[in-house]
Amino acid sequence: MKKYLFTFFWVCLVITGYAQEQNGNIYGVAFYNLENLFDTIHDEGKKDYEYLPEGRNKWDNTKYQSKLKNMSTVLGLLATDKTSEGAAVIGMAEVENRHVLEDLLKQPALANRGYEIIHYEGPDERGVDCAFFYNPKLYTVTATKLVPYVLAQPTDRPTRGFLIADGRLAGERVAFIVNHWPSRGAASSARERAGMQVRALKDSLQRLDSKIKIVIMGDMNDDPMDKSMAEALGAKRNMKNVKKGDLYNPWWNTLAEGEGTLKYRGKWNLFDQIVFTGNFLNKRHKKLSYLNHEIFRRDFLIQADGKYKGYPLRTQAGGRWMNGYSDHLPTVVFFIKKR
Repeated sequence: MKKYLFTFFWVCLVITGYAQEQNGNIYGVAFYNLENLFDTIHDEGKKDYEYLPEGRNKWDNTKYQSKLKNMSTVLGLLATDKTSEGAAVIGMAEVENRHVLEDLLKQPALANRGYEIIHYEGPDERGVDCAFFYNPKLYTVTATKLVPYVLAQPTDRPTRGFLIADGRLAGERVAFIVNHWPSRGAASSARERAGMQVRALKDSLQRLDSKIKIVIMGDMNDDPMDKSMAEALGAKRNMKNVKKGDLYNPWWNTLAEGEGTLKYRGKWNLFDQIVFTGNFLNKRHKKLSYLNHEIFRRDFLIQADGKYKGYPLRTQAGGRWMNGYSDHLPTVVFFIKKR
């Protein structure tokens, strides 16, 4: 009897969820670390030598074109299980320059999407930046800027800043902050500094407009429960503890269930997170509201055999060309607004 009751309630939940989706417009918000999307040309002042034809990776046009094809395939599929238009916006990390973004949008999988680019050249020594694609039919941009990461010491190595896009989604003001925090090679305090700085940016936007909705996305190089995310940024696990101006992080439970976006020594991490302010938590969906979230995991993105079976299928590993995608999996959050 219990089994039948469970099945009945599960079916009811599925039907209810489907009905909600049918009665509202859905917007996909995605993030993807593209793992070293470099062209084959040296950028003056940047240490991009390993991604040149004569460099360690023998990065020639054949490899570059294959990388573009693979990345565009994934980006073109994001959010299409819920909306035919694909993701309304996509934040990205590890892109070399605007040129590679323009080449990416020329690929068949993205050419008809109409995405526009937000990108600023950042201070990273290798030349990897954050970037942002948006569909202007869905998201109208009113302002953009790159806010520098403030170093602990002036002599510290420069790192990626925080890319901000401000505009309107579904008729409501929504700001996006795209991040790529210092790597695990740096002390945890470097990422905690990033968390505090992004929190200050969020707070300043809210002081100017108490109704603004804010989405913070990126490769944080930390998991949801790490100090940089849970304390410095202040992204909370439980909805019931999230007030209007607070941040909700839906990825805590995802990681606890054994899912992640990258794998290290056989263990999943979930560095690629999309968190958002509490004013998205509106169950009635009369305003733009959180619906659900997913790690975009598909079989073709996962290595099928060998030592790293079950890991994300990389472009290359150990100097060997894999013709894969990225060492990270993309993440997507879906928002809904009733018609």
